[in-house]
Amino acid sequence: MSALLRVEGLSKHYGRRLGCADVSFDLEAGEVLAVVGESGSGKSTLLSLLAAELQPDRGQVLFRDANGEERDLFALGEAERRLLLRTEWGFIRQDATQGLRMSVSAGGNVGERLMATGARHYGKIRSTAIDWLGRVEIDADRTDDTPRAFSGGMRQRLQIARNLVTHPRLVLMDEPTSGLDVSVQARLLDLVRGLVAELGLAVVIVTHDLAVARLLSHRMIVMKEGRVVETGLTDQVLDDPAEPYTQLLVSSVLAA
Repeated sequence: MSALLRVEGLSKHYGRRLGCADVSFDLEAGEVLAVVGESGSGKSTLLSLLAAELQPDRGQVLFRDANGEERDLFALGEAERRLLLRTEWGFIRQDATQGLRMSVSAGGNVGERLMATGARHYGKIRSTAIDWLGRVEIDADRTDDTPRAFSGGMRQRLQIARNLVTHPRLVLMDEPTSGLDVSVQARLLDLVRGLVAELGLAVVIVTHDLAVARLLSHRMIVMKEGRVVETGLTDQVLDDPAEPYTQLLVSSVLAA
């Protein structure tokens, strides 16, 4: 079976400044890939390209759809791409306020994704939304509250429910635990790990936190100044890094 996602030679410049250059990787169904590196390494540019929020200068993002047909993300029409990103793909953002409708109820945030797949029966949409809120540890009596009334950890859990309710096959995650208290981070990571395993999701997660990468990912890409400097199985890269830059990243965590 061919890869679910194939990224080939993806490159992006901002004027004369390099965003990322010649990034290539395959991602299988059910596999979690971590993209790590310091601030300015290009990992956020890469994720924005994968989410079609930026147009690449060169390269392709090829996705195998539910019918087994490989589609070029940037050859799709705008409506097709938007539908794909709202159904078969999910995007869990670092800042939950960018991934949620802050003036819409928690149940409404989840229900909107269902409506994008054609759901129209209010009772079924609401019951599915309540079920998913429960799965991410949000009580049913908070269904009609807006995200403005939620803590940072609850907003991230709501964002997870909103994205996963349509059973996407690929989920992009941008620093999902950043800015949260350590205890909240731990609960959120346990939740994400359980859902990824249960649903067999393919995930690309961008993080600067090597502990998050080790906990969640099977494979890892290390980026520096817009380029991939090392790639491999997560435990292998973290326990026996080959490149000086990766060695520096790992040793700085151990020294902290």
